[in-house]
Amino acid sequence: MIQPLRPWRPVLLALAAALAACATPPAPPALNYSIPAMPEGASGYVEKPGWAVSRFAVAAANPLATDAGFQVLKAGGNALDAAVAVQMVLALVEPQSSGIGGGAFLMHWDGRRVQAWDGRETAPAAADERQFLQPGGQPLPFERAAVGGLSVGVPGVVKMLEAAHRVHGRLPWAQLMQPAIVLAEEGFRVSPRMNTQLRAETALKGDAQAAAYFYQPDGTPRPVGQLLRNPALAAVLRDIAQRGAVALHTGAVAEDIVRRVRAHANPGRLTLSDLAGYRPLQREPLCTDWRTTWRVCGFPPPSSGHLAVMQILGLLERSAPPAQPLQAGVPGADWLHHYTEAARLAYADRAMYVADPDFVAAPAGRWTSLLDDAYLRQRATLIGARSMGTAVAGQPGGERSAMAAMPQQPESGTSHISIVDGEGRAVAMTTTIEAAWGARIMSDGGSGLPGGFLLNNQLTDFSSQPTDAAGRPIANRVQPGKRPRSSMSPTLVFDRSDGRLLMSTGSPGGAAIIHFTAKTLVASFDWGLDAQRAVSLPNFGSFNGPTVLEKGRFPAATVEALKARGHTVVETDMTSGLQAIQRTPTGWFGAADPRREGVVKGE
Repeated sequence: MIQPLRPWRPVLLALAAALAACATPPAPPALNYSIPAMPEGASGYVEKPGWAVSRFAVAAANPLATDAGFQVLKAGGNALDAAVAVQMVLALVEPQSSGIGGGAFLMHWDGRRVQAWDGRETAPAAADERQFLQPGGQPLPFERAAVGGLSVGVPGVVKMLEAAHRVHGRLPWAQLMQPAIVLAEEGFRVSPRMNTQLRAETALKGDAQAAAYFYQPDGTPRPVGQLLRNPALAAVLRDIAQRGAVALHTGAVAEDIVRRVRAHANPGRLTLSDLAGYRPLQREPLCTDWRTTWRVCGFPPPSSGHLAVMQILGLLERSAPPAQPLQAGVPGADWLHHYTEAARLAYADRAMYVADPDFVAAPAGRWTSLLDDAYLRQRATLIGARSMGTAVAGQPGGERSAMAAMPQQPESGTSHISIVDGEGRAVAMTTTIEAAWGARIMSDGGSGLPGGFLLNNQLTDFSSQPTDAAGRPIANRVQPGKRPRSSMSPTLVFDRSDGRLLMSTGSPGGAAIIHFTAKTLVASFDWGLDAQRAVSLPNFGSFNGPTVLEKGRFPAATVEALKARGHTVVETDMTSGLQAIQRTPTGWFGAADPRREGVVKGE
């Protein structure tokens, strides 16, 4: 609970119910979706202005998806309704990042309480902790593990959204499929980002269904601006509109998914009973006080996001970083030193402890032991004048873990949606198929039509090694029915004094999601930047190894100053996809990441 009901509220609710009972119920609002003018600018880094609105806002990674959510809100839908419509359009226009073949974590604020809805994929019942090992016991190279049926987990996003919609939805479920169906049937223009991702991709052509849809007969990617129709996805969505998530998890669609997974050259273990048996979960959100002013609510395990973000923020608070963090408009070397040292400590704990809570016990019996004041104070003493290089996991509650730390592995893919509606309800949802283009398997739902949807490679988010060299088990190893650890960090921020919602935010970016989200929170709330300036700041971080800086965004003097403190510095692309909606005195201010195609729309 963020804000308890006031004593007089039940009386008003009862009076309103009595008056409603005496009146003729109004007809449910209807969504009459229309295709907006086609976007959009170039890929790469394109400055975004930020968007000021007074009542409601939708922020998503593609303008067509943003507009679908906007039209749902205009038609009388709420934040949850809009999120459903946005997700379905993203499945069409940003298939490399998310879709109905993947999973998601959704944070929902209904004006009284925060809920955490878990639509994370699960391992099939026949999964085995050694399935990503070669005969000699070495892990499969990531591409060999990820591409094909072996990496496909049971998708969960549609069942999760359906469950959340039953509780919170206002518009009929079928109407929320309409934008994606119309766009799939009438066509949408290939965006610069989709084209760029296709040009960089090598394995997708190995799937005949995907190759015919995404590439031209000469093997080149569909060009920017080409009208692309997806009749197979439209057919699947029409079935989901009429019958709900059961249309994806049973029958012809499920049979096609299983056939493609098991017939692949790198076959998987998914079965029809795995699909039919998937259950979304409602988990208790983690809400953590930050300083004396804010309360930050995020997703619990199997996400590592909130725990790592709040460990970093808590360690910064207790390690006295410089009073002037920004130098020439970007984070300076002194502040970056403190931040990346805090990140090393947080990622060390993440590797040791965080996994599916239905399979792994929390350290000291509760996940919040990782955020206890005494524990963070003790860990903060490890931040010195020079970089520690690689941190070792701590012992929250004084208990030594019997587990082994998980080695670093690639994590990628994903998209983020933030929405605030006209009644103050809000959504922060991060959605994924894991790597770009997922498992590189496309299902047409058994229709035989062109197009379809991509399947996830989410099982590669598990540790490919089940144990360390000493035989100690790794918490995030593969096990049947288990949900892989995630970095997704859908986040809602509240004012501690009055419970008002202050921000909805989150990002794609694999393990770097934690850094992208932490950067936005620090810059917005600690440094007083507006959400767009916070999102646009250069990215940075450490995954308990080198200090990583966004290429071309930091002065040479900053790099040299970090090296002088013992940091190994790597400059590379750090392509976040942040979305944020921030409360202002006059309404809301939306931000979209200049590194992607997202926009904000509202009024």
